[in-house]
Amino acid sequence: MNRYPLWKYLIMIVAVVIGLFYTLPNIFPQVPAVQVSTNKSAVKLDAPLLDRVEKTLKGAGVSFTSSELDPANGVHIRFAKGDTTGQVKAKELLLKDLNGGAPEGSYIIALTAESTTPHWMQNLNAKPMALGLDLRGGVHFLMQVDMKGALERAADRNAADIRSLLREKKIQYGGVDKAGETIAVKFSDAAEREKASRALTDSNKDLLLKEDGAAQDLRVVITLKEEAKRKLADSAIEQNQKVLGNRINALGLTEPIIQRQGADRIVIQVPGASDPARLKDVIGRTGTLELRMVEADNQKNSGALLAAQSGNVPYGTELMNDRDGGQILVKKQYVITGERINGAEPAFDGQNNQPIVRVSTDGQGARILREVTGQNVGNRMAIVLIEKGKPEVITAPTIQSELGSNFQISGRMTTRETSDIALLIRSGSIAAPMEIIEERTVGPSLGAENIERGFNSVLWGFVALAAFICVYYMVMGLISTLALSVNLLLLIAILSMLQATLTLPGIAAIALTLGMAIDANVLINERIREELRRGLKPQEAISAGFEHAWATILDSNITTLIAGLALFMFGSGPVKGFAVVHCLGILTSMFSAVFFSRGIVNLVYGAKKKLESISIGTIWRPDSVVTRNAAADDDVVATNSK
Repeated sequence: MNRYPLWKYLIMIVAVVIGLFYTLPNIFPQVPAVQVSTNKSAVKLDAPLLDRVEKTLKGAGVSFTSSELDPANGVHIRFAKGDTTGQVKAKELLLKDLNGGAPEGSYIIALTAESTTPHWMQNLNAKPMALGLDLRGGVHFLMQVDMKGALERAADRNAADIRSLLREKKIQYGGVDKAGETIAVKFSDAAEREKASRALTDSNKDLLLKEDGAAQDLRVVITLKEEAKRKLADSAIEQNQKVLGNRINALGLTEPIIQRQGADRIVIQVPGASDPARLKDVIGRTGTLELRMVEADNQKNSGALLAAQSGNVPYGTELMNDRDGGQILVKKQYVITGERINGAEPAFDGQNNQPIVRVSTDGQGARILREVTGQNVGNRMAIVLIEKGKPEVITAPTIQSELGSNFQISGRMTTRETSDIALLIRSGSIAAPMEIIEERTVGPSLGAENIERGFNSVLWGFVALAAFICVYYMVMGLISTLALSVNLLLLIAILSMLQATLTLPGIAAIALTLGMAIDANVLINERIREELRRGLKPQEAISAGFEHAWATILDSNITTLIAGLALFMFGSGPVKGFAVVHCLGILTSMFSAVFFSRGIVNLVYGAKKKLESISIGTIWRPDSVVTRNAAADDDVVATNSK
């Protein structure tokens, strides 16, 4: 009646072994480390680099505990626990030796913390959970994405495409005007307007066309369809997340968390960030690069420049401030954007020894540059950096000769500016402007305090539950405590296998899971007591108690799981993290409280054919002692009745 087949015990053993194996990495401490990597394919991460790093540190008297080469992630140098002084000194030495002291160079020197988990365990994906911002310390940013700006940029691209298409189809039109995200194409002939509508509909299915006007003022008003707007918004968020990730990684920061929040927000969390001001500067500079031709300056078309300065800006141009303090008239139509740029590196001009940025483009970008610059030798081309919707002319040099796939940006820039501009260009072009609307910094000391308090809350909560349940239910309480331990073990193992990020809400969910898991054992034990009070034999009471309690446990856990899933679906950030741990805890508690505890009870009591009693604490019942029919069976149901 109360015996498990061998395969069920094998499942229990395998579950405990796997749980122990994947929980153990969390016991190994994290130590300060320096990681040397690169984002350039031409730079090799090999044994000579490891030797060079070791010689640099040993020559300066910096002690480290271990060093290794990972061909995929670079050189890792680990230090003794708490030796952050040696870690920082090592970074400064390696920056000087490998990058010549510049923050940007061929190598990325990153401060990080690495686990001391043995490699053979890590090779089997047995890694510790990552610690969140509130536990490890670091920087938190909440960024608002300007979807209106993304739609306006899309309208700019569509307007250019419409002009090209109408010229290609030889359709006569009076002009293309853009106001916000709406484009209006003017016509003087209804037949030409009809031809244009058909051509535009065939060329781009995302456009919504509406014919308007009468007589000589015929127009086609063009906007994006709602479905296309949603796709554009999703694409903009995704592109911005990718760009932000590239920028953070280029700074040498590891384990950043970049998540979408709601329809138009992005959360950035960088645990362990040692220079929040530098990080904010790079993330906050949401710049995009555009190369535009200069229409007028003090030497060329000065009349047009004066007219623009007085308020009469010609159509298709924009008045901008030059770095020299003057103003120039720049065309709105760009030659190429940052999307056509493959790489950008800070460097020095060999002739003037001035900081510059060397830029390389892809094949299509090189073709466009050769075509445009070949036709505009002697004219000026502006390098425009657009940040938060505000364009800034970095430099506007005169085109001396036809440009190809490589060129340089020069001007009155400092070394730091060239590094930042190269980073912005190299990381890619954002799809929509962004703005930091929330900023929070958590110090490492506060994170350590949160870890200690969170650990103590789970530990003492577990001890209090175990003490109460053992005193109240005796041996059955001890079995429940063992099942509770397995539940905690499996939950941490699953979170480690999923490489989840542990945060304070996650610790709260673990503590809550322990309380919910013990509820199931209380239901089972009380049901067994009830069956004993009814007069069943101990073996029958155990079987009936588990069977009858199962329905109640299942119902209560399903309703709680539904609430957890709702939190996961509609919550964000810490709420979603809490929901993940909460839902996983429900599943592990059902396994441990029902399947695992039943197996232990069967081991303790199931082998006894004639079981006299169960150690389940005092059974309270009416004053009259309830026993089975003595003539049929001499077994007494229970003792200590009151």
